[in-house]
Amino acid sequence: MLVRRPFGSLQAARAAARDEWFALSADDWKEAFAHHPRIGDSVARLSTFASGSARSSVREQAGVNDADAGLLNALLAANREYEARFGYIFIVCATGKTAAEMLAILRQRLSNGSEAEIRIAAEEHAKICDLRLAASM
Repeated sequence: MLVRRPFGSLQAARAAARDEWFALSADDWKEAFAHHPRIGDSVARLSTFASGSARSSVREQAGVNDADAGLLNALLAANREYEARFGYIFIVCATGKTAAEMLAILRQRLSNGSEAEIRIAAEEHAKICDLRLAASM
């Protein structure tokens, strides 16, 4: 991204970010995923991640703030199942989604094959990055 600067517009920066992201390998994507907290894991969001990342994640995952303990436990259990199946955490662009919606998406994606799922996860991560890039400009 640094080599491609300066960008003439937000749209140009967004396009460059997307190009760079999708030029990476699946292993690179998995490394990036590892820097995100699990959906619904408020302890990780608040203590494990750097303050800027944690604040972004807390805002993006606001849909879990009003979830009851049963729903949060279901999310955490489904997250563990997903990670055991695919080898990386569940990534979804959580902005505007409720905890129940994210749980439904997670459960549906558990039925995907490995190749399809890594592409879906990469696309979701690209959406997160796009939102963060737009918010920073």
